[in-house]
Amino acid sequence: MPDLKTSSTVSVVVPFHNEEGSVAELYSRLYAVMEKTGWGCEFIFVDDGSTDHTYKFLKELAVIDPRVSIVRLRRNFGQTAALAAGFAHCNGEYVIAMDGDLQHDPSEIPVFLEKLEEGYDIVSGWRSHRIDNLWLRRVPSRCANWLMAKLSGVNIHDFGTTFKAYRRDLLSQLPLYGEMHRFIPALASWYGASICEVAIQNKNREYGTSHYNLSRTFRVMFDLMTVRFLLRYMSRPLHFFGRLGVINMSAGFGIALWLLMWKVLLGTSIVQQHGLLLIFAAILILVGLQLMALGLLGDLQVWQYFNPSARKPYSVSEVVEVHAPGRPDIGGAEIRREWSLKDKEHSC
Repeated sequence: MPDLKTSSTVSVVVPFHNEEGSVAELYSRLYAVMEKTGWGCEFIFVDDGSTDHTYKFLKELAVIDPRVSIVRLRRNFGQTAALAAGFAHCNGEYVIAMDGDLQHDPSEIPVFLEKLEEGYDIVSGWRSHRIDNLWLRRVPSRCANWLMAKLSGVNIHDFGTTFKAYRRDLLSQLPLYGEMHRFIPALASWYGASICEVAIQNKNREYGTSHYNLSRTFRVMFDLMTVRFLLRYMSRPLHFFGRLGVINMSAGFGIALWLLMWKVLLGTSIVQQHGLLLIFAAILILVGLQLMALGLLGDLQVWQYFNPSARKPYSVSEVVEVHAPGRPDIGGAEIRREWSLKDKEHSC
């Protein structure tokens, strides 16, 4: 039997949180689909701190199928962390991510794999005909997706769905925290990844209750601001902080110049009549300097991150290893003997 950890081609990552009712059925559907495709595969099931019997049922699957691996988190860390844990344990060339609540149809996996085979780095699912609640799910989702597409420059319709396919080597380069799993296409675009989307079905949950609430939409908005900053200034933070610093310093110097002109032309006492305004100008200048310094420190960190050699306190010009370990000593004894004879002649 081949080593599944090295021969796997597709890794299917599924996070579970209190989904005991769907574990067995989802596995049976995944098993049938992957057997039909003929692809080598492994199943990475992540238990995200479930309090029901989800972990027990997952362990039973691992006993009967050696392709099943279980990653159990100590508590509920959230979907992004669960996916990141699953991605870290993948061995396949391609990675399929999907939810564990049966709202994603495993029979659509071959379509994702076909697109990856065509050369795309990411294939994103698109719930083109949604059946969720109109005001609680569809309207907020449509607004959020429109805003994400505009700010990130990635023109896909559905950032929110977990049902996506990736090349594993790309995932290893992406930072995942907060609700960042939604923004993987946007983050990957910074690395020049090619992205496409395929239409998928949107099914009702068959077991359990939804963990979605409207507050998650606001958390996503904050993460979107982070992604926007990373995409534009990740490699040049001075451009962001420096711009703010220049604005603050310009305003501060402008106020100071106006006060100076007021003093010269009218002879008024700046401290007595405009003391608060003078303090405000000084604060603006100091804050501007601090922002500039912060940008420089950010640029220094970026430089150190992208230049690991900069961490070494020296610079090597050349390395000569005549007698390196393991290298045959061809003529070495004769050379050393000649040098020893020359030393004796010089000493005489």
